[in-house]
Amino acid sequence: MLDHPSDEYLDYLQRIMADGDFVVLTGAGISTASGIPDYRDTNGVRRGRQPMMYQEFLSAPESRRRYWARAMLGWPRVRQAQPNAAHEALASLQSQGRIGGLITQNVDTLHDQAGSHDVIELHGSLHRVLCLDCGRRSERDSIQRVMETQNPYLAGVDAVQAPDGDTLLDRAFEARFQVPHCPYCESERMKPDVVFFGENVAQPTAARAMAAVENAGGMLVVGSSLMAYSAFRLCRVIADRGKPLIAINLGKTRADDLLDLKIEASCEHILPSLAQRLSAQP
Repeated sequence: MLDHPSDEYLDYLQRIMADGDFVVLTGAGISTASGIPDYRDTNGVRRGRQPMMYQEFLSAPESRRRYWARAMLGWPRVRQAQPNAAHEALASLQSQGRIGGLITQNVDTLHDQAGSHDVIELHGSLHRVLCLDCGRRSERDSIQRVMETQNPYLAGVDAVQAPDGDTLLDRAFEARFQVPHCPYCESERMKPDVVFFGENVAQPTAARAMAAVENAGGMLVVGSSLMAYSAFRLCRVIADRGKPLIAINLGKTRADDLLDLKIEASCEHILPSLAQRLSAQP
């Protein structure tokens, strides 16, 4: 691991990104330094248990009860997470016009909190909750307060944090859980406004991401194994058009055969150095 990336890599990135037309695609690896676990190890293998699938969530009240019980305990850590140096460096690069767009697979809003704008949230945001019946959205904090009021027996229960606000909660705690109801139509079919495993990215979001890639001069991937096809397909478009494709990632990616360069370094170390170099460049 290169905690202090070589000048050679930084020189190359500075040169190739000088025109400000690169698009940046980020994944879970950019948020681990903020205390949010990622899904995969350095070999691209998923950690722990299988996440909740979309059809499973839709299929039965028991599945939604299991999801929300675990998520209620996981939300505070996501809510309290702060942007790290990598998020801040990308916000700085964007404000200086040094990158042309920012796409994220993450659902933690840390890019927005760092000051980035017009972020394309490929997989949505945990900070919103969607009613599957009336289609209206609520702030997650308000739904969280309802769940905590209705489920006081979970106060003080310690659960191990998992990716995307999930927790490893003993199933014995799930049977009594009262799921949240929509404040507008009273439906209990509420889900976080994120793309579950097995669910498709919303067409308008996919179109925005594709347009950003098609207009870019190259792509920098940060902290993603690219195992999700929604992200990998964007890399393939860049590569098919002969544009530079670079990754800063600790470990294997699905696009390793397409990359022009992979820098196995901590993004919270390399991105601030890159931002400093580019900001000093006329």
